[in-house]
Amino acid sequence: MVQIMTGSKFEWIALEEFLESPPLAFESVLLSIKIPCLETIKSESSATRGRFVYETYRASPRPLGNALAYLNAAFLVQVSSCKDAHGTMIDTCRLSFGGFKNKRAIRAKHIEEFLAGKLLNVRNLYDAINLLKASSTIIPQDETSESAYISSLAVAFLFQFFSSLIDSSARKTSGYLKGYTHLPSVKASDIKENQNQVHPNKSPTLLMSGKQVIVPGSEYSPIGKPVVKSGAVLQASGEAVFVDDIPSPPNCLHGAYVYSEKPLARITSIKLRQELELDGVRDILSSKDIPSGGENLGAKIFFGAETLFAEEIARCVGDRLAFVVADTQKLADFAANSASVEYSIENLEPPILCVEDAVNRSSFFEVPPSYQPKNQIGDISNGMAEADHKIVSYEMKLASQYYFYMETQTALAVPDEDNCITVYSSSQNPEYVHSTIARCLGIPENNVRVITRRVGGGYGGKSMKSIAGAVSCALAAHKLQRPVRMYVNRKTDMIMVGGRHPMKITYSVGFNNNGKFTALHLKVLVDAGIYPDVSAVIPQKIVGAIKKYDWGALSFDIKVCKTNQPSRTIMRAPGDVQGSFIAEAILENVAATLSMEVDSVRNINLHTYTSLKKFYEDSSGEPLEYTLPLIWDKLAVSANYELRVNKVKEFNSINIWKKRGISRVPVVYELNVKPAAGKVSILSDGSVVVEVGGIELGQGLWTKVKQMAAYALGTIQIDGSGSLLDKVRVIQADTLSLIQGGATADSTTSEASSEAIRLSCNILVERLKPIKKTLQEKMSSIKWEDLILQASTQAVNLSASSYFVPGNNSVNYLNYGAAVSEVEIDLLTGETRFLQTDIIYDCGQSLNPAVDLGQIEGSFVQGLGFFMLEEYETNLDGLVLEDGTWNYKIPTIDTIPHQLNVEIVNSEHHQNRVLSSKASGEPPLLLAASVHCATRSAVKEARKQLHSWSNLDESDPTFQLGVPATMPVVKELIGLDIVERYLKWKMDNK
Repeated sequence: MVQIMTGSKFEWIALEEFLESPPLAFESVLLSIKIPCLETIKSESSATRGRFVYETYRASPRPLGNALAYLNAAFLVQVSSCKDAHGTMIDTCRLSFGGFKNKRAIRAKHIEEFLAGKLLNVRNLYDAINLLKASSTIIPQDETSESAYISSLAVAFLFQFFSSLIDSSARKTSGYLKGYTHLPSVKASDIKENQNQVHPNKSPTLLMSGKQVIVPGSEYSPIGKPVVKSGAVLQASGEAVFVDDIPSPPNCLHGAYVYSEKPLARITSIKLRQELELDGVRDILSSKDIPSGGENLGAKIFFGAETLFAEEIARCVGDRLAFVVADTQKLADFAANSASVEYSIENLEPPILCVEDAVNRSSFFEVPPSYQPKNQIGDISNGMAEADHKIVSYEMKLASQYYFYMETQTALAVPDEDNCITVYSSSQNPEYVHSTIARCLGIPENNVRVITRRVGGGYGGKSMKSIAGAVSCALAAHKLQRPVRMYVNRKTDMIMVGGRHPMKITYSVGFNNNGKFTALHLKVLVDAGIYPDVSAVIPQKIVGAIKKYDWGALSFDIKVCKTNQPSRTIMRAPGDVQGSFIAEAILENVAATLSMEVDSVRNINLHTYTSLKKFYEDSSGEPLEYTLPLIWDKLAVSANYELRVNKVKEFNSINIWKKRGISRVPVVYELNVKPAAGKVSILSDGSVVVEVGGIELGQGLWTKVKQMAAYALGTIQIDGSGSLLDKVRVIQADTLSLIQGGATADSTTSEASSEAIRLSCNILVERLKPIKKTLQEKMSSIKWEDLILQASTQAVNLSASSYFVPGNNSVNYLNYGAAVSEVEIDLLTGETRFLQTDIIYDCGQSLNPAVDLGQIEGSFVQGLGFFMLEEYETNLDGLVLEDGTWNYKIPTIDTIPHQLNVEIVNSEHHQNRVLSSKASGEPPLLLAASVHCATRSAVKEARKQLHSWSNLDESDPTFQLGVPATMPVVKELIGLDIVERYLKWKMDNK
């Protein structure tokens, strides 16, 4: 009961009546809520000698974390023994559901009335479930798959609760008899737990474990040592300064975008609310505010240009229309969100919103010849002719993924004297930010300075996509001659930024009876969105990852489609993660078609060095560098793979409502090393300042660069030169201090920057050697500080810069790794628990194994999000539906493997690598496919069981598990009606 006071009037109303009422008026106050004491209810019903059982249920994208539940339920039932029927009688019950986009909980009163006074048995439970499914007040009755899933959850919760109360003989065979009681009046013997449930707790434990195996190097000390990450203490304490932490200069203004909500429309007007124009909003900029001699340019690279603002026609949802400038960020956001935009679609063609429409209208971006992959390997016709079996024109789709960096797009622009401007940008690509600002403002590049100290997460989303924000702030600052900054709110960022490339795949594959591939032909349609960005690199990356297996012969047709969607851009392992998964999906389909173990098909199609050389002509390296077979076998031993496969089979044979799967997956990742700039300066006290074009994104680039500087300068070999690490400081990137900084991308920037610093240090060491020789003639011991002081006195140039350009034999190389993952799925909810993952990864001779270890683990977890959790869907116009933390779920502590074991292999020396090192930032992301494959294996077992209940022939093993494999996706494949089919099977076989 709820007590409400209105003026001097007091009244009690039922909770349900209160929840159904309109919001309270201002003169009303909610005084108290009265919850009846269960002991009182028990005493009132003592004549029946009933007992009470209470339980709650929740199905949510996160088991423990903050997430909107698909469905909640709370059940309270009073039961008593029925001696005549030798069973359990339901005296009364209360059944409440909530969480499925309803504003309040709803009681299933008609189910309560149906069950009251009935004997609890399979038939009555089956009838109650059918009554529940037909209820429009409890379960939404639209035709969406989400509603069907919610309906299945409601059924599952009801079944799970009442099955624990059925007589003991039924409990022992039902397979999901997990009863929970919160009341001492219920004895343990009253509700027996299902003996077949290995994990009886509903909520997963947060007790997690892991094992990390690294082998520190010693040859190039301190290179190879697990040195603590540079800036780790500052970041952990919150003292690290990011762009938005920079104090606002005097008179600073703040900006926010007005963006299109239509995919293709003519903009007829943009109006702010009149009161805002008078209260703190200083200006609204559009394409009309580009200065004379400047360009309406939001990004410009060799693949094409992107406008800063739509000039007349908005070409996608999220297209920038205007930039509101106000006194505060809150006011700027409010003004932009409340702006009134009028559209017209008169005389415009319909927008292209999918790749199929792009094909029909021949809407494609051109891929330059230098970025087109070799379109055929081997003879595809002969390969298909030799095949014992073929799968022809099989289709699959892959969706997008959002970056979800901690720091969204942000910039601060400060006008300076003589028509100059300084911009602080959170960017992976300050060089491109620099040149684009100059072109937009129509000023020389030496009038522009871009500074980036560190970036709060990038993953590719701060590469091209960071440019427009910095340019917008610069344009406003240039016009208004006041500092202007912007911090894009999360919703706007998710709508505008684009994310990973979605794609549609059609393949035909030939294979023999033993699972050996003979040929693969692939057609891929990549949705690049409206602007070219760097989408032209995607075909090459897809093919590079698909070649991980020996296909016999390979051909492909990959088109980069231009659509009226927000432009897509690179995201960690762009194209590679899709290509690698395509390969795994094809392989799993072949194994299912042949009824073979998937691991056997993987084994037979792994490359020999000969086939590796055939598929990776320019990057295969020497035979000793091909470490995948060694890793593959080593992982089988260290992860106890065969033993665990047998244990999974045993688990599945004795558990009805939980199934497990296990999978082992390899990765072959082709990397490209790009040029990098570096500069080293030694100050008079012996301390060292290092500048690199590479940006610290959290990946440990500064740490590796510091170690390289300490090692390279230490080769002077004097007293104290072996402990220079603490004397080295890496400073922020400054586009006027160090030019040609390039983009921080492709995982290789750390090693390229380190090599640029090594070359710079070598120059300094050569300059210092004559000073060292002179001092050695005068004294037996030389300290580092004395050497530098003497060099400074003799006017030796103690600053050196270099530009590292990789040679033809070192520009490309392959990385290898493998992972075993084991999962457990709940057949009632579709929830997947990630039990264990074991990874072995080849870092060459790691520059810093502790940093690489963090990269491997973090990259894997981000891949886990892509394959299993993160939905980044849009409506029919392309407007993002998951636009914040409330409905976009990245992995957290309760959705990562309960045991995560990582071993870094220090493989043979690779003479063409930077001190024999290899990259670690992106390749491990592809290993998360092992979790998806393990989930598919578990789903396969569930489907076989479901089929057996219907006395049908074996189920179709070639089903397709979508990406991401969320709870609804898994449950739909398992069977949304699994409970009903189980109960019907029980009744038919009674």
